[in-house]
Amino acid sequence: MAFALLLLNPGVEQTLSPAERDHAVAELEGSRKAFLDATSGLSEAQWNFKPGPDRRSIAECAEHIGVTEAFILNLITEQALKGPAEPEKRAEVEGKDSTMMVMAVDRSTRFKAPEPIQPIRRWTSSGEIRKNVLENRARTIEFVNTTQEDLRDHFMDHPVFKTLDTYQWILLTSAHMRRHTAQILEVKADPNFPRR
Repeated sequence: MAFALLLLNPGVEQTLSPAERDHAVAELEGSRKAFLDATSGLSEAQWNFKPGPDRRSIAECAEHIGVTEAFILNLITEQALKGPAEPEKRAEVEGKDSTMMVMAVDRSTRFKAPEPIQPIRRWTSSGEIRKNVLENRARTIEFVNTTQEDLRDHFMDHPVFKTLDTYQWILLTSAHMRRHTAQILEVKADPNFPRR
């Protein structure tokens, strides 16, 4: 896809390499497939089953995934990319692409989500929740495929990973989906998970 964009816009300077663009899209598509595989064919009872009072249901995990993705993409497009480029920060984030992805997916460490992205039952059915997740992921993929912004020269701080460039934030949305898809699989593995 990125190569096709180069052919269509040969005079436009590419701010992500075709390899970076393709890597991000492949990662986003891969985590979406994992989420869909984990949530397909579930009944409403299965979506809403909670393994314990302090544990999330699949519906809550999925709501959090979708809301977080929209929140992050908005931060990138409406804040980070509207600020000045800071190429001098590149050295600060070098090498974080893969380490951040591994750490983000590791469920042995727990994090508390900020209030705006906590699941609060914004939607009542599994269909509405999945629709939100998939629409937000489609927007992220479209953004990665078409942006001419230099995602490597704009930065935002993360409470755990500290400074990340906006390309790394895109990768983080994929890792975040993978993290909570693993949580969904944990819910499904609970001995009391409804059979249907």
